Amino acid sequence: MKKWILLLILINGLTIYSQEQHTDSIKSTYLEDQLYTSITYNILNKRPKGVKQNGFSGGFSIGFIKDIPFNKRRNFGIAIGVGYSYNAYIQNIKFEEINSTVNASITQNYKSNRYVVNAIEFPFEIRWRTSTPTDYNFTRIYLGGKLSYAFNTSSKLNKDNTLIKTTNIPSFNKLQYGLTAAIGYSTFNFYIYYGLKPMFKNLYIGNEALNLSDVQIGFKFYIL
Repeated sequence: MKKWILLLILINGLTIYSQEQHTDSIKSTYLEDQLYTSITYNILNKRPKGVKQNGFSGGFSIGFIKDIPFNKRRNFGIAIGVGYSYNAYIQNIKFEEINSTVNASITQNYKSNRYVVNAIEFPFEIRWRTSTPTDYNFTRIYLGGKLSYAFNTSSKLNKDNTLIKTTNIPSFNKLQYGLTAAIGYSTFNFYIYYGLKPMFKNLYIGNEALNLSDVQIGFKFYIL
């Protein structure tokens, strides 16, 4: 938890610094919010019976997003971008590869259990804000979506002094997409991502399909 708090302080400092620099170079064709980062709490949605989360399932993203205003005031438009995301899920699912096949089951009495997804993400936003060329404390409402491609996934279960590690599970849907919203004022913006595609395909716990989807809730920070 301490590392997330330190990261939050660092992001806030960078945001304030960049805003001060921005006021020194005012242009009539100004652009806003082209660097972003987020910190989230991750929730596994549509969990089968017996699947539980415990501990802090956290996420982090950083990237560049191109601001494309549509009107003369430059407070309405769209944005498209690219970035990197890291998401961890602390839960009680045991992933184990047996005879080249990955199986899933509920595990108990373990020391730690973490599923991690590293991905390249491509956000899209429809943007409205109350900004002006000289005012960086403004209200923003950014609605849109995000497409992501997982280039690495891993599961680490520590139980009975034994580490069970599974990487790049074939059943994981590498291509994910969902809806996003970032709404706030000045530095702090409430952020939510609602995944529309199941995280796994053709994977079962008992007779029930593991149709988990991802919900991320937290804060998004725009630096420039």
